[in-house]
Amino acid sequence: MRDVEPIVWKSGRLFLLDQRKLPHREELLELHGARDTARAIKTMVVRGAPAIGVTAAFGLALQAKKFSSKRLRQDFEKAAATLLAARPTAVNLAWGIDRLREVFEREVALGGQPIEPARLASTLAREAEALMREDIEANRALGAAGAGLIAKGDVLTHCNAGALATAGYGTALGVIRSAWESGRRFGVFATETRPFLQGARLTAWELVRLGIPVTLLTDGMVGSLMSAGKVRAVVVGTDRTAANGDVANKIGTYTLAVLARRHGVPFYVAAPTSSIDLDCASGEQIPIEQRDEREVTHLGPRRVATKGVAVFNPAFDVTPAELVTAIITEHGVVRGDYAKGLRKVVRAAAEQREMRREKENSKQPSRSRPGKDGSRAARAATSKAR
Repeated sequence: MRDVEPIVWKSGRLFLLDQRKLPHREELLELHGARDTARAIKTMVVRGAPAIGVTAAFGLALQAKKFSSKRLRQDFEKAAATLLAARPTAVNLAWGIDRLREVFEREVALGGQPIEPARLASTLAREAEALMREDIEANRALGAAGAGLIAKGDVLTHCNAGALATAGYGTALGVIRSAWESGRRFGVFATETRPFLQGARLTAWELVRLGIPVTLLTDGMVGSLMSAGKVRAVVVGTDRTAANGDVANKIGTYTLAVLARRHGVPFYVAAPTSSIDLDCASGEQIPIEQRDEREVTHLGPRRVATKGVAVFNPAFDVTPAELVTAIITEHGVVRGDYAKGLRKVVRAAAEQREMRREKENSKQPSRSRPGKDGSRAARAATSKAR
């Protein structure tokens, strides 16, 4: 079966699979610049940390066509700020913007000649395409690295960390998919994931398409399920992983981790290195997005809660590292000393990216070669990871 494509870039045009309409309708929504891309991210047309990072990169590239050649930097930073404000918790949003900022700085520094917005937009779009390819490759590698952790028995997952949450293939569902594709047979329990129902609407839809047996349950039923011994592992994604291994993920993840510890169930986090924030010392520093109260008080257009009630609606919670059995990345599984292990995999990712860039630069005309200045950011990332 054709894989899900949440982000479609075709002939210089950006389309998103509107995840608000799933599972009932598959509709593509076209975006035209930074403002409507930020709106699409904020309103959950697209969601999932890697997916919004890639989407933001394309949105910024589209906006570059509208930049003034006399104020390129001001226009770039204005568009970047608009996108960054869309959802504060997922570090991938900044990851996508920063990758394009590196390219922008390199282009501005080269030759000292004025840059036409159209040419800049084309260069930024190529970097966004590279981001999309790299994310899919990373997800497949992550899935392969974690597949061996899925042995006998059924698995539980929360929210949606599948192809829909990424550029393709998935993180937590990537682990599940890889294990299934290797011949292991098991069932998956998917929580509804209230209040936005990403598990009911999206994860269940993806797994049914893949032919992997899936059973849906409400978030409050997990304790009963675990106490009955029906879950052998929990695998979730992450929107931001702090340097010490604390994990910010969809609200309810912390509850699952506590239940897993109580019942002796391993709790695995699928974290591409793009979602690891070494500048964030612990989960206490992760900003937690508060969302519209209507997500709690209403089901679709219908109000189900009494008027006048106060609403607490954080989009994410933080699971402390001590409750995480292992963190699965595209560069291997990290256990134990997360501070050391996460630095190691981030360093490996930076080195891989530097090698990829050098290979690509060797094929380009000299005008586009970054040389020392263009390599600075990647070298800085590698040095910082060390």
